[in-house]
Amino acid sequence: MTNKTQPASGRFHLFKATATIGGLTLISRILGFIRDTLGAQYLGAGSANDAFLIAWRLPNLFRALFAEGAFASAFVPMFNRTISEAEKKGQNGFAAGLRFASDVLSVLLPLLIIFEIGMIAAAAPIVRIMTGGFPMGSAGEFQLAVFLTRLTMPYLALISIVTLLGGILNSLHRFWVNAAAPILLNVGLIIGLVFFRSNNPAMTAETQAIAVSLSGVLQLGWLIWACRSANVRLYPHWPKLTPAVKKMLSITWPAALGAGAVQFNLLISTALAARFLPEGAVSYLYYADRLNQLPLGLVGIGIGTAILPSLSRQLAEDQTEAAIHTQNRAIELALFLTVPAAFGLVIASMPLISALLQHGAFSASDSIHSAQALTAFSLGLPAYVLIKILTPGFHARTDTRTPVRVAIIAMLLNLILNLLFIKPFGHVGLALSTAIAAWANVIMLYGLLRHRNHFACDRQLFTRTIKIIIASLVMAAGLWPCLPWLNHMATGGVAYRIATLSLLLLFGSVLYFGTAALIGTFPLKEIKFYLQRRYKR
Repeated sequence: MTNKTQPASGRFHLFKATATIGGLTLISRILGFIRDTLGAQYLGAGSANDAFLIAWRLPNLFRALFAEGAFASAFVPMFNRTISEAEKKGQNGFAAGLRFASDVLSVLLPLLIIFEIGMIAAAAPIVRIMTGGFPMGSAGEFQLAVFLTRLTMPYLALISIVTLLGGILNSLHRFWVNAAAPILLNVGLIIGLVFFRSNNPAMTAETQAIAVSLSGVLQLGWLIWACRSANVRLYPHWPKLTPAVKKMLSITWPAALGAGAVQFNLLISTALAARFLPEGAVSYLYYADRLNQLPLGLVGIGIGTAILPSLSRQLAEDQTEAAIHTQNRAIELALFLTVPAAFGLVIASMPLISALLQHGAFSASDSIHSAQALTAFSLGLPAYVLIKILTPGFHARTDTRTPVRVAIIAMLLNLILNLLFIKPFGHVGLALSTAIAAWANVIMLYGLLRHRNHFACDRQLFTRTIKIIIASLVMAAGLWPCLPWLNHMATGGVAYRIATLSLLLLFGSVLYFGTAALIGTFPLKEIKFYLQRRYKR
């Protein structure tokens, strides 16, 4: 293959992997919105929902860290490096990789069991630290949150093993299997709400907590089946800390802090909302974050997951320029999809929240408060995605300590801004602090990569970024006059709500992609290349 075709081929594989992960994540997120809509309808933004969301926050944090960041970021490069080193010695690389994975699983299992027992035993002090005992909430809210936290804790161990198996499949470029696993989580929670809910909100919250752990069992079963189909079989044995396992464990927790900075900031914001703000603030932040997470899940996680195996292999083979090229194209693709999403969420936060959630126990006032938080969160949307893309630049070089230092600085900044903003701006100030801290994180990550000559924005990325911003501004200007009409439609019947969402998506897409095509944001020859390669395959 010539040098001329290599970059295009690399872009195609990145595009294809991102599309695969993003498409399945889209299905999961749609099911997630159905789940959230049902939760809003049956639980509203009251004390029972606040208690469940606090109980769900810790397992959800670990899901985000492990499934979308830390463990995979540490495991995948070492798994690939083990395969490459074995093949260079003329050995069976795949078998060597599976031996390493079996060693990791053998150490991970007892650690998870001990950790689970400790977390369940310490549920009460953990919830009290997170919430201050719900001083602004209703009586019994703290006890309910502790009980629900114990019910959701088994998910932590289950998702950790799921992530190990998913990391192996990602390294084999079977991205779709791991990307499909969260669908089972949302299906389980939806089944719990539809068939096992109660007229008592606390009982419905308990059903949701049980469904979380049962869904983790389903996810693990799915990954075990997929691994067996791919001839991936792990054989746990007596735990032994081999040098490779020691190295992986030493970089996993730093990777958790580095890759999960946004999630830790959300945890801090949730804790402060439960401690200092009135009932419902935790729910407002949660529902706003759920909408904000949609493009992050579709684009950021997809691209971040797709480029890590490529980056680690390129760096293992001393292809530094190819690695820099891969990250440039990843950022280019991420900005092309997330910048317009950020503009759209900021402009149309109110009709989106109203159409999706304002029904049953979720009031018009709840919609207003959640839309305000969504607007603030969305200001940092491109930053949340860029963190997912820049961090693998360190992890692929087995450097997890640098992103940790950056993440700690960003978290301290977030905490300071939270304390400054919570009194004058309430829950909106907490969301805004998260966005500002995310941009600070991006600036620091980019600056360090640039300083070490590990990354530099090329001219193509700079030019296309300007065009992306122009197309996004055109889209926002076109949507703005339609907002009063859309706000009115969003509170009508089901047909009106569907029409509101459809018109927002269709009109916004036509404005953005039409403008992008007119000003040549992405040349038609590249789009034609992607389509031709897909057709040939």
